[in-house]
Order: sequence, then C-alpha cells, then structure tokens
Amino acid sequence: MVSSTIALALTVATLVIFTGIGVWFSRGKVESVEDLITARNATGEGQMSATLIASVMGVWILLSAPEAGALYGIAAVIGYGIGEAVPMLAYSRLGPRIRELIPEGHSLTEYAYARYGGAMYAFVIVVSVLYMFVFLAAELTGISLALNHVAGIPQWQTAVLVGGFVLLYTGYGGLRASIFTDTIQTMVILPLLVLSVAAVILTLGGPGAIHQGVVEANATLLDPGFVPGVRFGIALVFAVLGAELVNQTWWQRIYAATDSGVLERGFRTATVANGLILVLATLLGVVAVGNADVVTQLGSENYNAGIAFFVLLEGVFGEWLVLGVLLLALTLVMSTADTLFNALSSLVTADLPRLLNDPDDRTLRLGARAVTVVVAVAAIAVSLRARSVLRLFFVADLLGAAVGFPLVYGLFTGRLSGPGALASSIIGLAVGSAFFPFPFGLHGMVDGLLGGALPAPDATYLLPFASAFLVSTVLALAAARLSTDEFDLSRLSREIRRLDEPVPDGGTAPETGRQPQTEDTTEVSE
Repeated sequence: MVSSTIALALTVATLVIFTGIGVWFSRGKVESVEDLITARNATGEGQMSATLIASVMGVWILLSAPEAGALYGIAAVIGYGIGEAVPMLAYSRLGPRIRELIPEGHSLTEYAYARYGGAMYAFVIVVSVLYMFVFLAAELTGISLALNHVAGIPQWQTAVLVGGFVLLYTGYGGLRASIFTDTIQTMVILPLLVLSVAAVILTLGGPGAIHQGVVEANATLLDPGFVPGVRFGIALVFAVLGAELVNQTWWQRIYAATDSGVLERGFRTATVANGLILVLATLLGVVAVGNADVVTQLGSENYNAGIAFFVLLEGVFGEWLVLGVLLLALTLVMSTADTLFNALSSLVTADLPRLLNDPDDRTLRLGARAVTVVVAVAAIAVSLRARSVLRLFFVADLLGAAVGFPLVYGLFTGRLSGPGALASSIIGLAVGSAFFPFPFGLHGMVDGLLGGALPAPDATYLLPFASAFLVSTVLALAAARLSTDEFDLSRLSREIRRLDEPVPDGGTAPETGRQPQTEDTTEVSE
C-alpha cells in the first residue's frame, strides 16, 4: 500500500498549488456578480476548448467508465465514447442558437422560466440541480474511494480537503478562476492520462498479452455482440445525452466564449477529444479484468468494480507510479468540481432576483458564494456514504433523459407550450422509472403498492433511459404539432437581462422599454 503520509502530503500540495493559481488569476477581476458567474465574452478558442475538455474529465473517467468496461466490456467502451461525444456535437449548434436568442442570459433555468412558465421552470431547476449535485458528490466519492483503497486515507479527510480547497478559489474567483485552472489542468491531465494508459499496456506485456488475459477471465467482454453489453452501450448514449442537455456547466460556458464561432469550434474540438478520452478510460476497465489481482477480487463480496483500475495499478506498478496516477485523479476531480461549484452557484444566483426584492450586486455575490458553501458541505456528506460512482450518476441521468429534449426544443419552435413540455417530461420520466433498477429495493416496494403492475427492472438500463428520452421526445413533437398557440422567441432577449442592469430581474422585467435584439423566430421542421 502507498504511504498514507506521502499521499496526503502530495494531495495537500496539489490542492494548494491550484488554489493559489485560481486566486491569483482572478484577483481584481471579479467586480460584479456578472464577472463572478459568467465571464461574459472573455474566453478565446484555446481556453474554451480546454475548459470544455477539463469539465468532462472528472475522476469518474477513472472510476465509473472503467467500472462500466469491467462489467459490460467493449460495447460499453463504444457506448461511453459516443455518449460523451454526441452532447458536445449537439452544443456546437445549440450554443450559437442560445447566444442568438438570449444574448444576455446566464442559466438554463431562467430560459425555462421565460420560455415555458413557472411549472416547467420548477421541474427543470430540480432536475438540473439534482444532476449537478449528484455529479459533484460522485466526484468526491470517487477520489475518496481511490485514496482510501490505495493509501488508506479516511474518506472524510479526502472529501473535506478537496471540497474545501476547491471552494476557496471558486468562491473567490468564480467562472474566470475555473476556466483558467481548467486550461492548466487540461495541459497536465492529457499527457498523464496517455502515459498511464501506455504504462499499463507495456507493463502487462502489450496488447496481445492483455487480450489473452481478458479472454481467460471473461471472453464475453470482448464480444461486440454480447447482448447485455450492447444494451448497456446504447443506454449510455441516451443517458449521457439527456443529462448533458440539463447541465448548467455548458450553458454557463456558452456566454464565456468571445463569439459564436469560437464557441462552435470549441465544442467540435471537445466532441472528438472527449469521445476519445472516454474510449481510453472505459477500456481500462476491460484491461483490468484481465489482470489476476482484479480477477481474484471479483470473487470477493467487498469488491467494488468502481476501483478496478486502481486495483490493477496497485498490483502491477511501483508506489511512485501509483502516486502519479493518484495525482492525476486529484487533478481530474478539481477540474470538474470547480466547474460544478460555479455552475450550481450561477444557476441559483440567476434566480435570486425572482425571490428577493430588488437585490443589489453585493447581495447577489454573497448569495452566490453562500450557495456554493452549502452545496460543498452537502456533497461532502453524501460522498461519505456512497459506494458506486456509476450508480450515483444513473439516478440523476434518468431525470435528464426525460427532460432534455422538451427543454431545448423550445429554442427552435414557438409551438411547444409550457404545459406540453412539462407533460412530455413527466410522462417520459414515469415510463423510464417503471423499468429502472432503483437501489434499496425501491422498485419492489413501489411495485407492491401498485399490485405488481410494474414491469421487471432492466439491469442493463436500456429500457429506462431509452424510453424516458424517446417517449418525452415523441410527446413533445406531438404537443408542438397539435398546439394552436405560438410563443414569440424574440421575447427571450427582452425578458432575460443582465444582473447588473438597473432592473436586475433575472427574467421577470416587463417586456416594455426594451427592443428585441433578434427577430429570428426560425422553426425547425417537425
């Protein structure tokens, strides 16, 4: 086992370095709540691409992605790669459209309120906050499990240290600090990830020896026609796409780009990079199963597939190389955690003017920072009890799969009403939930209350995610087709305003007194 003293010292040193960089860079640059949560029009193409890559590359790529690979094989590898690439490609079109229709926006929830009304807004804010909160808790869970397994560091120490230090520089510097540190973290993460994969391959004797090991351990993992694996791979595409559509992380960065061209190119770069990164990360899980140490622990009742990669490292590498990968994991956590802290803060802050009576800029900034602290404490608490990063994600992904398409479809047509979007989302969620293998026997309890009416849960997750996404999509298209009313999309630019304007309404100011900044109400064909 790696020395806990050395591992803890390196952890603290890494956290201190990035915290210092974040505070130094943002010093004197955050003079208003707008600076804190948007960094509007301040990010060029290089930094935009870097932050879009780093924001995805949390420690989950060394935990939940390998866990999926270890359980479902090559189909999960393909599914995760496509699943992470598709949302980035979608945002390469959605991002410019959002900037065009809502040039002074901040969050997806203020768009939901202005476009669909209070009911859909309430549903979207619950879904988005829950997804990002679970993502954050999963990140802290992942790094805590990894350091506990490899170095024996108590989970609470890791969670508190990581959450506390990241909170310091994100609470102070906001999105600007996050984007700048993301750029540095990307430059560190990508070479370390490639070196780690190369070291694993060479140490295990090359591709041929690895292939033979996996065949002997579980040959079905290498079968592209392995039905459970194929089902799981397809499920990942629906799960990740739906979840990312309600992820405030991306909506926040849409406004940070210097212009729409930079934004589009940044998301296209991330499409390729993030897809390839997830392919590599998920393959690590398949490779891990071919190692004797991992196979031995597969038979243990205490085995956690989420740390399969770290079990592999511990068995075949020396202490210093394992420590290097742990620092990679720590950097991955920071790159995602600071992004999520900022996204949650901006999402709530953009809605504070709707709840408070004409708050000033200082109140909004204090509110943003207070929300960040509360979220950090709650995420740390949840991370101390969670065991599987992958299953943490899936519970939140189901919500995103149901609401994702109805939410963004309103950017392209005025025909979809608020009640139509909400009904589509709720029905999709209900259908998906009927097949979802909820933990703690929840599915069985609900089934008992309903007299055995629920279908059997799908352990591969295909039916829950596919039905939630497709049912809500079909219903949203049908609702738009049947609607007799039409929302004027140019209203969005009048109703959603900057928070530092004389009337910081977050989307509730009257339409009068401002001219629309765009008259484009183009609809896509249905």
